This record gives sequence, C-alpha cells and structure tokens, in this order.
Amino acid sequence: MARKSRTAVLKRQREAKKAEKAAMKREKRVIREEDETGGQVATADDLAGYGFDSDEEEVEEPETTA
Repeated sequence: MARKSRTAVLKRQREAKKAEKAAMKREKRVIREEDETGGQVATADDLAGYGFDSDEEEVEEPETTA
C-alpha cells in the first residue's frame, strides 16, 4: 500500500468536518421549522437577566371614578 501524505489526511479531515457542520445546520433548520412557537422565545432566566421578574404580577392602574 502507498503511504498517505499528511496533506491528503488533513484535507480529508477538513472535508469531514465541513460535512458534519453542514449536517448539524440542516438538523437545526428542520427543528426550527417544526417549532410551532413562531419565533424566538425567552426563557425565565433570559427575562431575569433583562430585569423582568417573573414573580411580579402585572401592575394594575388605579381606577378613577368619573
């Protein structure tokens, strides 16, 4: 058998890595298309990070009698 050059091995590794990355992107796209939420949804941790506290209830405006 012929001895394989280092460049050929590296090229094959690059191609395999590129193909694997493309496969991962395809899988993610399929999952996003199947997702019925309609877009990005913030988790409770995300909201807490932005300063929105999930424990707080909505602030009710005082009713005025007219």
